[in-house]
Parts: sequence; structure tokens; C-alpha cells
Amino acid sequence: MYTILIVDDSPTIRRMVRASLDSLPDTTFTEASSGLHAIETLAVSSVQMVILDLNMPDMHGLDVLRFIRSHAHYKSLPVMILTTRGDQTSREEALRAGASAYVTKPFSPDVLVSSVRDLLPLGTDKGVGADA
Repeated sequence: MYTILIVDDSPTIRRMVRASLDSLPDTTFTEASSGLHAIETLAVSSVQMVILDLNMPDMHGLDVLRFIRSHAHYKSLPVMILTTRGDQTSREEALRAGASAYVTKPFSPDVLVSSVRDLLPLGTDKGVGADA
């Protein structure tokens, strides 16, 4: 079973992401409404992937991503950026900071599902990022 952490300050976006990915096999979801909440969730939960917004009120998504990448336990944890920022500079900065994928809003559910499938070995019994 894979748990995906959806981090976005918008409850509507979190619901849309969850609905888009609901058909994925062996997948559950947890949510965080802020960067700090995401870090707390990572500390107490087994998560195999993070879908992370960049623009949040308490802590920028890049800071959350840098936190994740600075800890050995999370080095291989796939982190997809899901943001309204479609400019090349933001994309390059996120990828340099360690993002595994970069998807812009508004998103196509098919693109989101495809991106998650690229990052998680769905249908196998090997977890990514868990107990690393």
C-alpha cells in the first residue's frame, strides 16, 4: 500500500488531486494544509510520495522540498511539485532543489495520474521512500 501526502493550502485542490488519483491501485492519501503541517505529517507517518504546492502562506513549498531533501531518510522520497507557477525559472529552481516532477495547475487528471505512475512502482510490492 502506498500513501501519498497531498500538500496544498486549498481544500478544493486537495479534493481535486485526491479525486484524480482515486483510481490508482493500492493507494491511500493523507493531506496537509501547510508546509509546517506537511513536515509534521512526514515525521509521524509512513509516506511514499508527496504532491506539494509551492505557494503556501506559512512556508514556501521550495523550503519544504529543501527540508525533505536535507534529511537522509527522505532522500529517495518522490516529491511532485503541483503549482500555478508555470515559468521556466520556477520549474528549474524546483528541479534543482530535488523535485522529482513538476506539474502546473490547472492540471489534467490524466497528466497527474501518469506523473504519479512514473514515480511510484504501482502494482509491485516494493515501496519508495519508506524506511529508507
